[in-house]
Amino acid sequence: MATGRSTALGTPPEIRTYKGQDRALRAGRLGTAGLLLSVLAASAPLMVVAGVMPTTFGVMGIVGQPLLFVILGLVLALFSVGYAEMSRHVHNAGAFYAYIARGLGPTAGTGASLVALVAYSAMQVGVYGILGFEVSGLFATYLDTELAWWIPALAAVALTGGLGWLKIDLNARVLGVLLLIECVLVVIFDVAALAEPGPEGVSLHAFDPATLGGAGLGTALCFCIAAFVGFEQSPVYAEETSRPHIVVSRVMFLAVGFVALFFAVSSWALTVATGPSEVVKASAEAGPGLLFQLTEARLGGTFTDVLHVLFVTGIFAAMISFHNVVARYAFAMGREGLLPAAFGRTNPGTGAPATGSLMQTAVAALVVLAFAVTDDNPPGDPTAPVLHLFTWMGSVGALGVTLLMSAASFAVIAFFVRRGTAGAQLWRLVAAGLAGTALLGIAVYTVKDFGVLVGAGEGSVLGWLLPAVIGLAAAGGLAYGAVLRARRPEVHARIGLGNEAFRLDQAAGTEPRA
Repeated sequence: MATGRSTALGTPPEIRTYKGQDRALRAGRLGTAGLLLSVLAASAPLMVVAGVMPTTFGVMGIVGQPLLFVILGLVLALFSVGYAEMSRHVHNAGAFYAYIARGLGPTAGTGASLVALVAYSAMQVGVYGILGFEVSGLFATYLDTELAWWIPALAAVALTGGLGWLKIDLNARVLGVLLLIECVLVVIFDVAALAEPGPEGVSLHAFDPATLGGAGLGTALCFCIAAFVGFEQSPVYAEETSRPHIVVSRVMFLAVGFVALFFAVSSWALTVATGPSEVVKASAEAGPGLLFQLTEARLGGTFTDVLHVLFVTGIFAAMISFHNVVARYAFAMGREGLLPAAFGRTNPGTGAPATGSLMQTAVAALVVLAFAVTDDNPPGDPTAPVLHLFTWMGSVGALGVTLLMSAASFAVIAFFVRRGTAGAQLWRLVAAGLAGTALLGIAVYTVKDFGVLVGAGEGSVLGWLLPAVIGLAAAGGLAYGAVLRARRPEVHARIGLGNEAFRLDQAAGTEPRA
């Protein structure tokens, strides 16, 4: 497949400006600030500090989580070097799969498209679980009312689906306000923890490399990578940004740097507040309640009550962000013929990828209902399937995204080698190779210890069944790509081309069908 179809600044002007009826996302609607807030919202800072960090400490027993965030920040910064350069040449709402298609070929891109759709859908659906559980707990604590977790979860599904029809800039404002409030609250806790440390004082022990030992390191890596998820979504919005060849790469590096620093400091603050020698035990006993216990002791009940409420809104912000990404992947796939053509059309009134939004809403509702039907535990029970929904789906999604990042790194190398510009891009290609290898290693470790990651007992079928979801998506996508190559070569050739495919269709008087 020819890859030299773009200018140095991205897709040629005649392609960027082409509007095939309602088949193009609205351009120029996001600047640096709007895009940065949109992608950072997916990281859900408060959810990570209250949920992911205590799990990494308590379940995996990794005291050096702050150092882990620093190391992963460096790995993902290396990944971003090649990924950002690729974003200057390829503007496509299908980001990961488009890049992989342009570098490793359309068949590989088809496999990546299904992995991306499954991975981000799993993450988005999983977040409904923790939201429903937390809202149920708030009703029990403050209103003395028992509320089944699936009721607020389904209400959130409907509301998120409605927002999916609205303009991206409105969603960016919603996400931005919620994100800023979350960050302020976490920073207040960080300052309070350092001002009033635990019995061991302000210790830097968590940054000692020796604290990274233990059997749970592989699972901790996956959990912490999940905390970064969001920064890689920047290219998904490339078609909707002003100056995408500048804004997308800028936002990517800003997001990686912010997340690494913010979470390294916040996880360190947790070790300072409890004491490095006690953080594993305290996290195992309190779980997600650890943060709220520490804030109540230092900042009082009122602050903790506000934190509980903002915890819910932060989760909601993450749901919106993941929903937007899934809808745009479905849009890109429909536009190129990998899904029915209806997915490749936008809402005429708002420019939103409406059919993809509806699809994700329906999938989320069905999964939540399935878990609700199998839930025979009373409201508020910490062993309820709702927690499985969050943990299982989040872990599957994190594994999928890690594999996509690794494949995209190698695709970047192939893309520039095939263009004959490898020499000029040498240092970027070296960075991409190092990042791809490191990310592949993390994925292997994750699969090896997946039973620990989802809390399954020894010999549990979940240890291989859940990661097999990503494996089946990849295998199914590759098989689909091979079929397209043999039977519908015109569709196969369009994979990864985005709006350029529609220019070709317009010239030929055809449009993609699935």
